[in-house]
Amino acid sequence: MSIDYRAEIERMKRELDVTVVAHYYQRDEVFEMADITGDSLELARRCQADSNPWVVFCGVGFMGQSVKVIAPHKRVLMPKIACCAMARMIDGSYFDESVEYMVKHGIDKEQILPITYINSDATVKSKVGEMGGLVCTSSNAYKIIEKGLESGKKILFVPDRCLGQNFAIQMGLKSCVIGAGECDPREADVICFNGFCSVHQLFSVEDINFYRQKYPGIKIAVHPECDPSVVLAADFAGSTSQLIAYVNALDPEQKVAVGTEYNLVNRMRKGNTYVLSATKPECPTMNETTLEDLYRTLKSIETNEPINEIVVDEHTIYWANIALERMLAIK
Repeated sequence: MSIDYRAEIERMKRELDVTVVAHYYQRDEVFEMADITGDSLELARRCQADSNPWVVFCGVGFMGQSVKVIAPHKRVLMPKIACCAMARMIDGSYFDESVEYMVKHGIDKEQILPITYINSDATVKSKVGEMGGLVCTSSNAYKIIEKGLESGKKILFVPDRCLGQNFAIQMGLKSCVIGAGECDPREADVICFNGFCSVHQLFSVEDINFYRQKYPGIKIAVHPECDPSVVLAADFAGSTSQLIAYVNALDPEQKVAVGTEYNLVNRMRKGNTYVLSATKPECPTMNETTLEDLYRTLKSIETNEPINEIVVDEHTIYWANIALERMLAIK
């Protein structure tokens, strides 16, 4: 006999002390079953404020970790512990090597202020915290970098080179990327790790030119994880939440092409909203989670045999949380 996954998920949500959470990039069938939806840090903070002891997080690994870091008393399960490709590009050893690179090029370790994008492993956040650094999101990176520069230190920005470069350009600062051509930390304000989002690398200036030619007057809105050339050619660049707000505020007749993950764009304002790519910009790891996975994870709570639980050691939780709290203290 086949299982009605939707009905069973709804039943277990009613009967168990659990909150189902889904990131904006999740496939529709999963997104629609969530009690809380949103962007990564927003989701973690809403989970922290939620009263249920169990969280089932539909997203990628670092997001589940973020909930565990700021709410260590929660039991956090993930239907699939999918790994964000960008977050996987840097671990603790690569972070240490980046610091050592700057030291070898004449920058004292005490003069380095690391800032890590929320899209990173808890171990990296912890190391950043231990060095006096901060976490940032795509919506507050400008403010965090600006505040960090007040220290007079060099900014080591990990792991997304595009985000670091785009905000450096916006602020009139000089940046360089370790491992991508010449990168002298003494000559740059923001030194970036050579990581990137594979989805947002799909968008190009040629895509923008295509839409501008096809639809004169169209607006172009992109995520700052896109290449700097794409961001410079766009009308607007912003985080996931900022992109949603921008598109929703447009006149319904205004055409707009959006450069971010397909599932999000597909749920935006219907009509006159286009995906800025000739190919389908779908995050493969975000799309790993299925309704069956969600059902099995909830079932594991019901049978008292929890699966895919997120575990973070106390040392990592302590320092990663400090890095997050430093960010949240900046208004």
